[in-house]
Amino acid sequence: MTAIAFIGLGNMGAPMAENLVKAGHRVLAFDLVPFLRDAAKERGISVASSSVEAVQGADIVVTMLPAGRHVIEVWSAALPAARPGALFIDCSTIDVESARKAHVMAGERALPSLDAPVSGGTGGAKAATLTFMAGGEEAAFARAKPILEAMGKKIVHCGTAGAGQAAKICNNMILGVSMIAVGEAFVLAEKLGLSHQALFDVASTSSGQCWSLTTYCPVPGPVPSSPANSGYKPGFAANLMLKDLKLAQEAAQASGASTPLGALAAQLYGLYAAWGEGGSDFSGIIHLIRGKSEQSRD
Repeated sequence: MTAIAFIGLGNMGAPMAENLVKAGHRVLAFDLVPFLRDAAKERGISVASSSVEAVQGADIVVTMLPAGRHVIEVWSAALPAARPGALFIDCSTIDVESARKAHVMAGERALPSLDAPVSGGTGGAKAATLTFMAGGEEAAFARAKPILEAMGKKIVHCGTAGAGQAAKICNNMILGVSMIAVGEAFVLAEKLGLSHQALFDVASTSSGQCWSLTTYCPVPGPVPSSPANSGYKPGFAANLMLKDLKLAQEAAQASGASTPLGALAAQLYGLYAAWGEGGSDFSGIIHLIRGKSEQSRD
């Protein structure tokens, strides 16, 4: 049994912390939001009165927070309170620069650290089937892996500090662009009189096959488990996709990479969020492609 502090109990963090409890670890968690702390208690998670209290007796500290500035703020308070040798793991999706800064902060106190963002959405968090992409030293990764395996199905060491965040934003840029392409194909099929099922049956077994089509199909029917069949209730909200696409663009500009499709995807998701649809699943971008007043076909 490992003593774990878990900071950040939102839609992703709470089920991740719960899975650590189910795996037999001693978890003491914290979130600034009282409602989220109460909800965590109902899941059987012990809750501290502050992040500092949570980390004081922890062997491992896991953070799952909205943005880089939150990670830096929490780590600034938590690192001085941590016991010698405590491993810090940030599972948030943040900018690469902040991730590297967090590693430096931990290193200044001789504490090991990983940036280990996740893919898999809320469904993966609940089912403990997340993919973790980790950046940091080999020794830190080896120590973290058994803990991450309690929350995920695939654990990948991507390289040194910040490599996990780099992998995450590159992956999600692919996802955002591919979902737009799949949505455009279905809208074109509708205009040409081709049924959703017919396009799916062809493309899902042909060269157009991709995860956005076969697992997360943006129209109702072909993939019963996709959010399109439940009113686009989010597994991964459009606002989160927009956040990741913006992070990718920031990284592209900083590194001098050319990402024209990623830039366009960020613009389109920005428009979709401006419609007031940021809380819907990101696959709902097909409605923007159609035009808001046009109804989807079953």
